[in-house]
Amino acid sequence: MKDWELRPATPADVEPVAELRAVVMRPDLERLGRYDERRVRQRLRDAFEPAHTWVIEVDGAFAGCVALRPAADAHWLEHFYLAPRLHGSGIGTGVLRTLLARCDRDGLPVRLNVLRGSPARRLYERLGFTVESEDPVDVFMMRGPLPDDPPAPATLNGDRKM
Repeated sequence: MKDWELRPATPADVEPVAELRAVVMRPDLERLGRYDERRVRQRLRDAFEPAHTWVIEVDGAFAGCVALRPAADAHWLEHFYLAPRLHGSGIGTGVLRTLLARCDRDGLPVRLNVLRGSPARRLYERLGFTVESEDPVDVFMMRGPLPDDPPAPATLNGDRKM
């Protein structure tokens, strides 16, 4: 596995993240008949919150992002995108384990939604997420906090509260 780290996102990260989202989500959105070149980027721009987002860097270069948005009863895992050339490298698993370990220490569940038929669902299931509900486009999943999780292989840069 390549070396990776997480750094706090800044407002300047919105465009690289929007472009990566368009690339990563295109196959699933096309399969579902929902791909729109402009809308896929604008939805990210409209929802981007640097205060709850981290940029994934591999060997010092932009490689993806992930957000954990706090809610009343859980954290929402959102905008988890990794450059296609890095899929299957173990980086996504490492990033997710790092974030889940923090949520476990806080005693909070994590919720997410993934597009129906997306290969990302297998990653989420491997790490303990289960299906709460589905609609024609999305699968809504949840993972409760696990006790005594082993330490994550990497840490978050910056001391940002989730």
